[in-house]
Amino acid sequence: MSDFGEWKEEYQLELTNFEVKMMFRSLIRKWFAGTSCGYNDFIKAFLSDDVRAMNAYMNKIAMHTFSYFDTGKNPSEEEPERFYHGFVLGLMVELTDRYVLTSNRESGFGRYDVMLEPGKSGMDGMVIEFKVQETGREKNLQDTAKEALEQIEQRRYEELLVEKGVPRERIRRYGFVFCGKKVLIARG
Repeated sequence: MSDFGEWKEEYQLELTNFEVKMMFRSLIRKWFAGTSCGYNDFIKAFLSDDVRAMNAYMNKIAMHTFSYFDTGKNPSEEEPERFYHGFVLGLMVELTDRYVLTSNRESGFGRYDVMLEPGKSGMDGMVIEFKVQETGREKNLQDTAKEALEQIEQRRYEELLVEKGVPRERIRRYGFVFCGKKVLIARG
């Protein structure tokens, strides 16, 4: 059920085997073959918590690979962040050997967008919330990023990680905010 009481179809997808994982990895690398920055730059920046590099990478990729038809002037009213959500999940597929990567699952008082549960103790856990800027309501991407980070805190999305033994101070919270081809990643 959605937040408004109507039924929604939801699916849980998993990679069936190593060959399928390799197929997705190859496909995603081909998407970025024409860009001047390396495919792994985002992953390296993400793992090292380098928000400046994450932003630079995502904005460069958005400018070179996103199409107006992908992002549109008025993205889907129902789920405007769906395109961006899928794109970022695709970037993170190679982290499945280090993290349990889940999407749209319940934790705390709601459903987070993406969670990375560390495969080993001592690693950081991560919670990501995606937002598309509502230009009529939010003045800039920073306002939308603040809203994304507040949602993570208010709905306590990190609770699942805490239950699994990840200390709160080892949980990173990110708001990924989009407006067409513009991207802002903020850390809470």
